[in-house]
Amino acid sequence: MKVLVTGGAGFIGSHTCVALLEADHDVVIIDNFYNAQLDVIDKIQQISGKKVCLYEGDVCDRSLLERIFHEQQIDAVIHFAGYKAVGESVAKPLMYYDNNLYSTIVLCETMAKYGCKNLVFSSSATVYGNPASVPICEDFPLGPTTNPYGTTKLMIEQILQDVHFADNEWNIALLRYFNPIGAHKSGLIGESPNDIPNNLMPYIVKVANRELDHLSVFGNDYDTVDGTGVRDYIHVVDLAKGHVKALEWVEKKNGIDAFNLGTGHGYSVLEVVHAFIKANQVDVPYVIAPRRPGDIAACYADTKKAYEVLGWKAEKELEEMCEDSWRFVHK
Repeated sequence: MKVLVTGGAGFIGSHTCVALLEADHDVVIIDNFYNAQLDVIDKIQQISGKKVCLYEGDVCDRSLLERIFHEQQIDAVIHFAGYKAVGESVAKPLMYYDNNLYSTIVLCETMAKYGCKNLVFSSSATVYGNPASVPICEDFPLGPTTNPYGTTKLMIEQILQDVHFADNEWNIALLRYFNPIGAHKSGLIGESPNDIPNNLMPYIVKVANRELDHLSVFGNDYDTVDGTGVRDYIHVVDLAKGHVKALEWVEKKNGIDAFNLGTGHGYSVLEVVHAFIKANQVDVPYVIAPRRPGDIAACYADTKKAYEVLGWKAEKELEEMCEDSWRFVHK
């Protein structure tokens, strides 16, 4: 299949492009490099030994999307593009609503115009809000979300449900993922945000690499094993393979459904910090800081549905995630 990957130069997008190429799909990328580096494209090609087609620009740009669909015979789309920082979304909600929702609407309208109705959407476990219990199953109630980033994901899921209801030729996989970390074994691609990191692992890596003085651990008074937030950390390479499996499911004309992509195991922030220190024999100074607005105590997945329906499960352990994250910046 020829697959358009929006945000294909980003952290999860780039690893998914590699997985798609390894599965013999053709890859077309659109990315505006708002939070990604241009050299990632060369690295995707270096790892896979195959070419990708790049369009530099914004998914909100209707004329550019029209050009892509006119020039390429796109069979399916994997939609990653969007702003993704929880804290920033609390401070700049309108920016998040404008970009994340509008880009998805323009994308779907253009796909429909060109008869391409196979979509894999990059959603998030944030759509569950503050869950009543863990592990989280796909049939849990959705919302209320705790931050605008999560709200955009939930709204887009609803938009896509409505799109499918109006036209059941659409086939859509909603992938609710938990907390991707790690990097490709080659050390060529990984998580490298353009600014101060919002996610735990790139923050740990910058502290270990002496680029930052210390790690701020936001809150140690949650009802968890050690008081710090518990999350389901999944290796980004495992996650990328999940997208390939979802694409195969979409191709079989299955309608619309949601899938959790996680490991099914929760680790606290301090457990991750100590695992990183042990795996890489480095020091990671940290200080306890106040809770961040919009954060919840614990969040990890029930992954049975993804295994039973998609034939996918995560395979990599926390230690390997820590080693690969460090190798990416310290090879």
